[in-house]
Order: sequence, then structure tokens, then C-alpha cells
Amino acid sequence: MLLALDAGNSTITAGCIENGEIRARATFSTTRRTADEYAALFAQALAMRGIEPRGFTGAAMACVVPQLVAVLHEALRLLTGTEALIVGAGVRTGLNIGIDDPSQLGADLVSIAVGALSRWEPPLIIADLDTATTVYVIDENARMLGGAILPGAVVSLDALAGRASLLPSITLEAPRRCIGTNTNDCMKSGAVFGTASAIDGMIDRFESELGITARYAATGVLAKLIVPYCQHDLEIDDALSLRGLARIWERNKAARPPRRKN
Repeated sequence: MLLALDAGNSTITAGCIENGEIRARATFSTTRRTADEYAALFAQALAMRGIEPRGFTGAAMACVVPQLVAVLHEALRLLTGTEALIVGAGVRTGLNIGIDDPSQLGADLVSIAVGALSRWEPPLIIADLDTATTVYVIDENARMLGGAILPGAVVSLDALAGRASLLPSITLEAPRRCIGTNTNDCMKSGAVFGTASAIDGMIDRFESELGITARYAATGVLAKLIVPYCQHDLEIDDALSLRGLARIWERNKAARPPRRKN
């Protein structure tokens, strides 16, 4: 069984994957903790789901928070007794990357793309809704071409409340109508319907620029809140990164060091 970890700026998602199936999953806030604290946190969450940590034969991680990479790597070693695969330079992903500098592509987006290609045939347009809203395209030859990065819906609300004196801090949720009639509903409309409209607009522009019609997919912690208000039919799979990590692990496992004996 594989323990896969997708660590972003806002949340960390852990998934237990066996024979290609996700047996259990847990999500945590990304905060400053020691390796011991993260290991204990993961162990507790796994125990609640009936998972024995020592049953893992491997671990894989995609992390976009540089200061957490070493901490989480050690936490996974403490928890599973294995050296985790970290998605990055030198790791065989099987993804054909067509951007100017492939090293700039985040490990999370690599994992999501690999996970998406394991489910659907390209061309694909994928929206990842998290701290940032990232929309990117994979062409008919399964080549990752690039995309666009927008402020995430929560980031946008926080920025408004922090920079505009008369605008309050509010929770992210959809208002009853697109046309707000009070400050809170106007802000909610902009955050939810505005983000959905931005995704729709980027899809239209991508397809027009490339002359293709793609399949649409969405993932990320905010996908289930935002995507229902998109006019395009995006299929939501909030486990794409975990699926991708499992595929990347399989591709690289022959070169992984053996499990450590305690």
C-alpha cells in the first residue's frame, strides 16, 4: 500500500492507495509543525480510518511549499519506515511537458496532470482550485502546453477585506443570486460566480487559440463549491493528484531504496 501526500499552501491531503484504489483519505491545514508532529497527526488520522502505518510499502509526495519538503519527508519516513519519493527533478513522471522551463512546473500540477491522463484521453483542460486557481491544457498528443494562474477565490476575498477599508471579512459561499443586493452578497458573487466565469472564459480562449475542443476536468479543495456554477461541463475529481502520485510511484519504484528496518 502506498501513502501519497499532496502538500499545498493551504492544505495537505494524504491518501492510502492499494491496487490503484484510494482506500482512505484525510485533509489537514498546512501549518508550521515538526516532523514528529506531522507523523503523529497522520498516524492518528490513519488509525481513525482503520489503516496501519506499518502496512505501507512506499510513500510519494508532491509539495509546493519548499520549507516543508524536508519536514514532510522525515514525517513520512517516521510513519512508514520508507524513503518517500518526492516529485521533482530526476523523477520519471511520464508527462510530456511543453512549457518554456519544465523546472518551473509545480509538483502538484505534474501529479494532477498524470492523474488526469490516467482517467481520460486528451486533449484536456484542467482547473485546479486551491490557494490559486490554475487552468492549464494538455493537447491531443498528451503534451502539457501551459495555462493561466489566477488568484484563488479565498485569496481574492482576503485581499479585498485587507485592502478595502469598508469591505468585511466573509466566508466563501455562493449567494442566492448573481446580482448581489448587499455588500456581503456582492463579494460572494464576485468570488464564486466571478471565479466560475473566469474558468469558463479561459476554457473558451484556450480552445480558440489551439483550435481544439477538449474534455474538462476540475480538482482542488474549492472545486465542489465553484465548478457547479461554471457553464462548461467540468468533471470533478478531487483525488487527481493522489492518482497521479500513485502512477509516478509505480513508474519509479524499481529505483527506490528498500524499506528501512527499525
